[in-house]
Amino acid sequence: MSRPPLPPFNEQSAVEKVRLAEDGWNSRDAAKVALAYTLDTRWRNRVEFATNRAEAEAFLRRKWNRELDYRLIKELWAFQGNRIAVRYAYEYHDDSGQWFRAYGNENWEFAEDGLMRARHASINERPITEAERKFRWPLGRRPDDHPGLSDLGF
Repeated sequence: MSRPPLPPFNEQSAVEKVRLAEDGWNSRDAAKVALAYTLDTRWRNRVEFATNRAEAEAFLRRKWNRELDYRLIKELWAFQGNRIAVRYAYEYHDDSGQWFRAYGNENWEFAEDGLMRARHASINERPITEAERKFRWPLGRRPDDHPGLSDLGF
């Protein structure tokens, strides 16, 4: 299976790869999203580590069962060869109705077939009020005309 765009990345293909990743995560379909990763993918996400695609999928299921009404924006930070760095923010609420905004950076490494081989994430979050939310599109893909992180001043 191949997952274009393929490395080595140029600016256009890196931006496309980032948007495809954002769209996938905004679907909140763990099984579908997991297909973007190699069978032996390696992840670091806060204090959790995944060492294969099945563990990454299980992580995503747990994540989206806790992080309700999840909406994410990713932005390209840098790229070279088969690596991409992104920054991102996402909003969600927990089962008590408390909203949060999380901010993070990820470093990605891709295999030749375009599947992600490594994902290293650093994330922090803070509680926000419902009125402070900035990501208000209907659940699913962010509309093309919705502001990105830089446009929002994040």
